Amino acid sequence: MALRGLSVLELAGLAPGPLCGMILADFGARVVRVDRLGARGNMNILARGKRSLALDLQRPQGAAVLRRLCARADVVLEPYRHGVMEKLQLGPEILQRENPRLIYARLSGFGQSGRFSKTAGHDINFLALSGVLSKIGGSGENPYAPLNLLADFGGGALICTLGILMALFERTRSGKGQVIDANMVEGTAYLSSFLWHSLQMGLWENPRGQNLLDGGAPFYTTYRTADGGFMAVGALEPQFYKLLIKGVNFPPWCILLSSETDVWHDHLLTSTLHHRLGLKSDELPDQMSMSDWPEMKKRFADIFAKKTKAEWCQIFDGTDACVTPVLTFEEVIHHDHNKERGSFIINEEQSVSPRPAPLLSGTPAVPSCKRNPFVGEHTEEILREFGFNQTEINQLTSDKIIEINKSRANL
Repeated sequence: MALRGLSVLELAGLAPGPLCGMILADFGARVVRVDRLGARGNMNILARGKRSLALDLQRPQGAAVLRRLCARADVVLEPYRHGVMEKLQLGPEILQRENPRLIYARLSGFGQSGRFSKTAGHDINFLALSGVLSKIGGSGENPYAPLNLLADFGGGALICTLGILMALFERTRSGKGQVIDANMVEGTAYLSSFLWHSLQMGLWENPRGQNLLDGGAPFYTTYRTADGGFMAVGALEPQFYKLLIKGVNFPPWCILLSSETDVWHDHLLTSTLHHRLGLKSDELPDQMSMSDWPEMKKRFADIFAKKTKAEWCQIFDGTDACVTPVLTFEEVIHHDHNKERGSFIINEEQSVSPRPAPLLSGTPAVPSCKRNPFVGEHTEEILREFGFNQTEINQLTSDKIIEINKSRANL
């Protein structure tokens, strides 16, 4: 695999850190999760392919153990607020002095500097401070976070993973590691670069929920079906919109026939064109007239409510109308497209999860199908691999610096 031989120490945390470590493990890295003594349950999410070492970093002997591990590791990933690792005498200055090749990845909410750097927060707070939250929500509604996906996992885990891979690549030239300041506020803001660069194009000039790509357009939103399911409609371009109209069975004379694609796009970006076809009130409103969008949404909603999700799939599957079913977690693994590609995998405990992405042609990820590790399950074998002898391990166990758990019954 692409990251075969890479040694990673992941200090246990919530959400973004574990996903970052799991991605590295999926693509071949040897990832050791450093758990707190007595940690249970929630630390075991996103643990695929990792091993667990239970270690008390609050005591000097435990910090000394981690320093020895970092002296032989390629990457250390820490998820704490600014100053926590320095207080433990485990900051990058100390660890990189002992191992100049070490890549020290710091994944936090607000970053390693600034007035919020030592402040607690969660996905919704980071999303709010990035400015992105202000753009998400229905018309006339409060802004709402799209689960905890965008800041925690997009702006946090994925951006941090990217930083680690870039630092690894740079190390092949310089031979030196570096510190990565990955934080969810700036990571999320960076992901939203398109929003910033398109501000002058008119895409976001209307209130939240009334623009082209935020649910305002009747041809870029979701509709409820007769059986309580939903269909997603994304027929932005004229040629796709025509197929949408055909699929929902509007009369042919209602189809927008404009072939002036450049004019069409100019309107979408500036929202300045008005009705061009002179359609009467009882006809389908002009797709390019934003003033008609509310009425169009009502018409589409009435139409989609007359058939089930399966019936709409029969109509639109295989077309370029950009209409797809909104699949539930139960449905997604049985969808023909996903089954044909093997997009979801099952581990030995029959738990389903997405296959690692992207799919590399020469060195694809081979995710572990084993169960997640128990906290402290691999403590002894990991310490042996890093040069600790049995006498040292026994002493650390006796002093309650480490914890060894060989089975779930011990947890």
